Amino acid sequence: MFKNLVLIIISFVLSITSYADTKIPFTLDWKFEGPSAPFFNAIDKGYFRDAGLDVEISPGKGSLDAIPKVATGSFPLGFADINSLIKFLDQNPGAPVTAIMMIYDKPPFAVIGRKSLGIKSPADLPGSVLGAPPPDGAWAQFPSFAKANGLDMNKIKVEPVGFPTREPMLAEGKVSSVTGYSFSSFLNLVRLGVPEDDITTILMADHGLKLYGNAIIVNTDFASSNAKVVKSFLGAVGKGWKDAVSNPSSAIEALVKRNPAADKNLEKRRFNLALSGNVMTDYVLKNGMGNIDKARFEAAIAQLSETYKYKTKPDSKLYFTDAYLPKGGFKLK
Repeated sequence: MFKNLVLIIISFVLSITSYADTKIPFTLDWKFEGPSAPFFNAIDKGYFRDAGLDVEISPGKGSLDAIPKVATGSFPLGFADINSLIKFLDQNPGAPVTAIMMIYDKPPFAVIGRKSLGIKSPADLPGSVLGAPPPDGAWAQFPSFAKANGLDMNKIKVEPVGFPTREPMLAEGKVSSVTGYSFSSFLNLVRLGVPEDDITTILMADHGLKLYGNAIIVNTDFASSNAKVVKSFLGAVGKGWKDAVSNPSSAIEALVKRNPAADKNLEKRRFNLALSGNVMTDYVLKNGMGNIDKARFEAAIAQLSETYKYKTKPDSKLYFTDAYLPKGGFKLK
């Protein structure tokens, strides 16, 4: 009997160890900055560990960067702009990738300009120089924003810039505005010494853009074979965000551990800007984080068609599924 008991205990321990050793590489869209703090918070608070997951987070190189990484299986899960995902799937039919949890209910896509350089509103963009990194998610949505505001893109000089030089060029006056994420470009300019009252942040979502923002995406081949793992991953993410909402300072500490060069106060402010401007919308407060409004999503897909020609008939079911989310989403408060 004792021998059988030992075997049962060993079997149980091995099963736990096996599950705990489930390694999940997760790729972000960008560098380790304030808005990514809740993911690191989920690690340090033990939420992933409690779910039996060993999660390793890697930085990205732009909001388009994670999509091919996940589609090819290099990463089972990632964080990416859902609008870029829609276009990717249209151009790569059958690619095994879809969105499973909306994080930025209101996208941070923005045009950031300087009042001293003549940029105060969308109407000031024609005749000016706009700096735009080609892989930038905000730049990818600029045509839809321009159309919604009646802007002639032929009258806007677009200067391709790199991510590292984007805000410095604006700070130096070499361009009048740039495309970027509202919370990142704004604070990067402040850090470069640009007076806050000289910075204009034109949030595209406040000027006719119906789109959603960044979501967690998954390789569908991985998900079909590891449904419980995917659900557990999202559950831990939800806990990480809820904890970060109630205790931002602790979440930022988790971030700074991975990015010691980060300015703690600046990154906390960046996180709070993302939280108030992009995450904690009226919809999320009412319905929880993670899901989408289907009618709005259909409208977003239609808006993309105004400036993007679909190769095949768009199908919202290909781009997002709530199959791995709990009913009612994740309550953040």
